[in-house]
Amino acid sequence: RILWGKLSCEILVENWEEASTALTAVKLSIEQLVYTQKMTHLEALKQRTWLLHWSLFVFWNNSAKGLESMVELFFSEKYLQAITTNAPHLLRYLTAAVLLCKRRVAKSTSKDGRSGSEARKMLKDLVRLMHNCEYSDPIVEFVDCLCVKFDFEGAQRKLAECETVLQTDFFLCQRTPLFMEEARVFVFENYCRIHDKVDLSVLATKLAMDQEAAEHWIVDLIRNALLDAKIDSEMGCVVMGAESQSVYAQVLDRTRDLNLRSAALAQNLKNFVTDVKKEKVKKARAALEEE
Repeated sequence: RILWGKLSCEILVENWEEASTALTAVKLSIEQLVYTQKMTHLEALKQRTWLLHWSLFVFWNNSAKGLESMVELFFSEKYLQAITTNAPHLLRYLTAAVLLCKRRVAKSTSKDGRSGSEARKMLKDLVRLMHNCEYSDPIVEFVDCLCVKFDFEGAQRKLAECETVLQTDFFLCQRTPLFMEEARVFVFENYCRIHDKVDLSVLATKLAMDQEAAEHWIVDLIRNALLDAKIDSEMGCVVMGAESQSVYAQVLDRTRDLNLRSAALAQNLKNFVTDVKKEKVKKARAALEEE
């Protein structure tokens, strides 16, 4: 209770650095109480759910990588369980955070030679969570249109709805212009990745810009969005290159869930052996009764 009080006080006085420290302290205390069996798993789930809600004040006001920290917390296994079980509405804030910090994460990982693999992983994890949550709003549906349905017209309609939702949301209202810009970039990235060539006039129309301005905007976008592409001014189109995944990223993708799959396989094998033994016991008892 003392730690929760400390967290609430730091939020009230808007001391976001100290609030971030207090948030971590509460998180660690919950796990410690569960480990020492002083808190039940059901109560811990309730506490984690409350912590997710309180964390919104901290993460959306802390400019020092607050959104990256939020994504990391929300995607951790125990807090994913809290979201899917008790708070599916938090998917709105996680989706917005992923879109807002995706390019920053991609840039930082590209410096390590991982070609934005972490950014791709974030999107994959987000789509997986969307399928497990019975919740939907324009922000979530926007990502669903792009990443699952590849419905660009639907994504444009949802993006228009997103602006209204963002402007009326307590946590997201101040990020509305940035979100809309990142969302348009996200549309452009996905549109270009499924086309070999994209006509500049078509893109300019979609972006509500004249062709020359669109060309300058796209040049900057290609440079910043880590896309393998070039502009053919004579043809008046954007020519996309073949994007190849690094060996490092391929190994990570193939081995990321290896421990979970191995544990599931071992559990299935154990259940199978147990079922076989039970079946043998039943047959032996049946044989004795017949004798």
